[in-house]
Amino acid sequence: MDRLEIKKGIYFVGAVDWDVRSFHGYSTNRGATYNAYLIVDEKIALIDTVKAPFAEELLRRVREIVDPAKVDYLVSNHVEMDHSGAIPQVMEAMPNAVIVTSAPSGLKGLKAHYGDKYQYMGVKAGDSLKLGSRSLNFVATPMLHWPDNMVTYCPEEKLLFSNDAFGQHFSSNLHFDDQVDLAVVLQEAKKYYANILMPYGVQTQKALQIVKGLELDMIAPSHGVIWRSHIQDIMAAYDEFSNGETNEEAVVVYDSMWHSTEKMARAILEGFTRAGVSAKLFDLKVNHISDIMTDVLKAKYIAVGSPTLNNNMMPTVASFLCYMKGLAPKKRKFLAFGSYGWGGQSIPQIRESLQGMGFEEIMEPVKLTYIPTEEQLLYIEEKIAENMG
Repeated sequence: MDRLEIKKGIYFVGAVDWDVRSFHGYSTNRGATYNAYLIVDEKIALIDTVKAPFAEELLRRVREIVDPAKVDYLVSNHVEMDHSGAIPQVMEAMPNAVIVTSAPSGLKGLKAHYGDKYQYMGVKAGDSLKLGSRSLNFVATPMLHWPDNMVTYCPEEKLLFSNDAFGQHFSSNLHFDDQVDLAVVLQEAKKYYANILMPYGVQTQKALQIVKGLELDMIAPSHGVIWRSHIQDIMAAYDEFSNGETNEEAVVVYDSMWHSTEKMARAILEGFTRAGVSAKLFDLKVNHISDIMTDVLKAKYIAVGSPTLNNNMMPTVASFLCYMKGLAPKKRKFLAFGSYGWGGQSIPQIRESLQGMGFEEIMEPVKLTYIPTEEQLLYIEEKIAENMG
């Protein structure tokens, strides 16, 4: 296997998952990586493991460098199983290793997953572990995105093992930011933030302030590429993602049975265009909700439409609203719309859902029976433009 030394005596020993296409309900069309790192010093430390099916790949990489039985510490920055899933297999090969994790949440989580048969060391913010010529400093980052999360900083190398922060679901046989298309990686970083970290903008801002105070030559996240040439780019992007501000952008999201709600969605899009608002149209039959959320991340306006099906909104629309609610965007304005034949219950259901998220209404919901006329569609355009003015 290719042996990748990211700094002298520090190695990438993770795994590339080329085939994964779904992660907690969000589409991973470019695959994923589960990054782990081995530090060889007077004491040897493994930073994180990988998803369980890739345990042997990690161990093969480690064996190319050292005998796994000589590893002294396994630092678990995060309990979630794409990070910790290989712990049982890894600990069989590293029986002398002490598992270092956050206290109390990391200890609680790892013991719940894997029992208390291992030797654990709980650490808190400000704690440090000496390896020899290098040391590891631990910084708690609770709720980024679980209570146990922490990051690990090696000051002698100016290297931050950043856990989920600054990550992307992006598979590549090349592991550095300057070896791949930066625009693609930044887009994947935005999608990752939008679908995993969006609810935790306040916590992200706090963590950024800590990270900005560190000397950094490299950021090594748990997923995606390692940042060495574009650290300022990803830091600036995270600042923008998490600052709570929105842009003059709109997303129009809908499903339609016989194109009537679709026609209304297109008229609403034209209304935003008339008002000079950048807008995107998403048909839920062909767009994945996680891709839509990537644009919702900074969009100020959200229009959601559905026809009425059996006294309810379309299941695709209900799914989108449920997913968006969990990601908890703030400071948004909304419009509910849809066509119907004789019930029309879908539109007030959408309205109630969006109001429940704390969004402010742009204007009264737009409800039309059966097939919209050209006059009605023009009226929608004009009303949207008017309410944007």
